Amino acid sequence: MLCQAFHRFGQKLVRRRPLEEEVFEISFERSLSTLDLVALGVGRTIGAGVYILACEMISNQAGPSIVICFLVAGLSFVLTGLCYAEISAWVPHSGSSYLYTYVIIGELWAFITGWNLILSFTADTVIYTMTWVLTFENLLGNQMSQTLRESISQHIPQVLADNLGYFAVALLLLLREIEYMNFYELFALSKVFILVKILVLSFVIISGFIKGDLHNWQLTEEDYVKAGLNDTSKLGPLGSGGFVPFGFQGILRGAATCFYTFIGFSIIVTRVKEVQNPQRSIPMGIVISLFICFVVYFGVFSALTLMVPYYKLQPGSTLPEAFLHIGWAPAYYVVGFGFFCSVCGIFMGFMNPIQWVICMMAEDGLLFPVLTRIYTNIYPRFMATVVFTIIAAITIFFFGITDLVDLRSIGTLVSYSLVAFCVLIIRYQPDRRNGGHEAEVQQQNVSAAERLTLQGLLFPGSPTPTPLSGQVVYVCSSLLVLCLTLLCLVLAHWPVLLSGNLAWISVVVLLLVLITGITGVIWRQPQSSSPLHFKVPAVPLLPLLSIFMNVYLMMQMTAGTWARFGVWTLIGFAIYFAYGVQHNLVTNPT
Repeated sequence: MLCQAFHRFGQKLVRRRPLEEEVFEISFERSLSTLDLVALGVGRTIGAGVYILACEMISNQAGPSIVICFLVAGLSFVLTGLCYAEISAWVPHSGSSYLYTYVIIGELWAFITGWNLILSFTADTVIYTMTWVLTFENLLGNQMSQTLRESISQHIPQVLADNLGYFAVALLLLLREIEYMNFYELFALSKVFILVKILVLSFVIISGFIKGDLHNWQLTEEDYVKAGLNDTSKLGPLGSGGFVPFGFQGILRGAATCFYTFIGFSIIVTRVKEVQNPQRSIPMGIVISLFICFVVYFGVFSALTLMVPYYKLQPGSTLPEAFLHIGWAPAYYVVGFGFFCSVCGIFMGFMNPIQWVICMMAEDGLLFPVLTRIYTNIYPRFMATVVFTIIAAITIFFFGITDLVDLRSIGTLVSYSLVAFCVLIIRYQPDRRNGGHEAEVQQQNVSAAERLTLQGLLFPGSPTPTPLSGQVVYVCSSLLVLCLTLLCLVLAHWPVLLSGNLAWISVVVLLLVLITGITGVIWRQPQSSSPLHFKVPAVPLLPLLSIFMNVYLMMQMTAGTWARFGVWTLIGFAIYFAYGVQHNLVTNPT
């Protein structure tokens, strides 16, 4: 009896959303072209990371080797982008990783993904708020905050005086949300801001090639002595010099932070129903926007490290301040004003992704039903904005911008890993797009004639996926994710491996053998022959490589980031197991 109860409960956790069920979507006209999607992806991706995190990552994480960090982070995002492109063809709805995981691998993972998306979008908005204030302050020469502190710090606590500017921005955001503007009006205006942003960053790249000095990539301890610095200077540890002053560990930590700078391209898949030719435009929009963003990032950070020695870029500095180091003061204001405009453009509709995910989860019964009205009714929308603004203001007090970046990145890495897992699963499943309920029944009732044997495991008799082969891939893929996670945990302590510790080396060899063997079993299973406009090549290798890189980047996060992420996850689990698991769409169809 107890085993049956656990079995029924386990089945609830892996219930999948039928494709035939109505999906929460907003009706839009099909007017977006491939170029519009590229503009949308570039506009959302290139933002606060390149402006405010540049000096932070260069000064104490990677130095000139930041360009290698972008290669690693860019490769991870290309693999993720390919997975998104294929999944968007399998699930032809305006969606995100939440919808994809719900349809393909089950309810619990969908809730985890959606809950992480809420965290990510919220953190993203707070980061851009802080960036907006910092940009505005720099343009005014930090006079506003200094005047406020001198005039009111005697009457209110110091922490409030130091952050009063953020409350002003929060109020502006609150007022902006009260009025409603059409998406296309906002998008047309944001294209102007995107163009300004690209022109400003192009100016930075060209300036780097004009004023750059290759010696800044080859600094030695003599250069530090000449500059009057040492390893215990007020600027912090300077590293060992050269192109990689902080070693391999600095590259890995920098890559984990650089991951944030690529976040944003997934906004493209939320506009499936507005695209004129989604089968062609969605994959192209994802790949082209990622390529443009990588070229821009690579150029900007190369220019920055060539113009200014990395030890002069103090944490908290911004991109325009590099021009003060080379004596181009007018360029400082030009770049600062250009980025101020671009950040304003990103604010347009910033609450929409958060509201969309919350509303979709509420429609599916995983969150409280009152949340379904935040998209349609003025009062719930207003109250949601008020609550969000309060949460954002509190967050600003207790977290620094790098803390929020890491928190945003770890939530997104989990979601992107699940998308890659979805590609691995759905490619080997019987076609569920037509007759999804029948496929579910077949998968639950595998025929007696289709028994699992060693020969059948390595040499399947069917050229097309069957319910049994689909289950084999599901189990093997889950084992692979477990083995890859363990491998990443071991590799995170790579100095121990380099020391020649036999026990650790044996563990790595064993895990590699298991990963190779399980991958071979998956490779032998028949793949779906359903015609799609785009498919990820080299399956199962590329999705597995994407999962490995995402998990390994997660291992570079600090213990504090993991603790904050754990608290957020526990809050989500409390909501899901107390409410969502009993009120979901699959259990209670309308």
